[in-house]
Amino acid sequence: MKNQKLTTQIIAGKYKGKKLELPSLDVTRSSKARLKESFFNVLQFDIIDKVFIEAFAGSGSIGLEAISRDAKRAYFVEIDKNSYNILVQNCKAIEPNKCQTMLGNTFVQLPSIISSLKNSEDELVVYIDPPFDYREGMEDIYEKSFDVVREIENDNVFLICFEHVSSIEVPETLGKFTLFKQKKFGKSTLSYFQAQ
Repeated sequence: MKNQKLTTQIIAGKYKGKKLELPSLDVTRSSKARLKESFFNVLQFDIIDKVFIEAFAGSGSIGLEAISRDAKRAYFVEIDKNSYNILVQNCKAIEPNKCQTMLGNTFVQLPSIISSLKNSEDELVVYIDPPFDYREGMEDIYEKSFDVVREIENDNVFLICFEHVSSIEVPETLGKFTLFKQKKFGKSTLSYFQAQ
């Protein structure tokens, strides 16, 4: 029982039912199936041919769901080494040639990925899911995440979604992006932003 692996599975698309391994719950928290389903119901066919970027990626279950639903490619950023190793395995099991994984700090990597895609024809969907439990040194994690979005200058960002603890107040505007929808799932809320 002790070494039983935690798993989740892809909900829909060409890899529907495929199992993904999850990192230890000590380090990351997996996005609930209900929340994931709701996010992709909002996007529906808009995910097709978009470039998907998952910050604080953990197992990569959101970005890999996007790949399963015909996103063009996905970028994943994860700082925890064990979670990153699981993320890489999950990408290999789904579609490695469409996945780009980065071991590193989201606040450094995310702006750099977005900036590198500034002149691309592709539209970007950015999913930001900061850790919920404020571990030491993470007190300002939401503010820093909001700042990353405030700094985005790209014109090709289709959508930004924050998955966050429901108790926090999300600003109405972040730079050129405006909050247009929120959906609550108990302790978690999804907040959607689009360019004004």
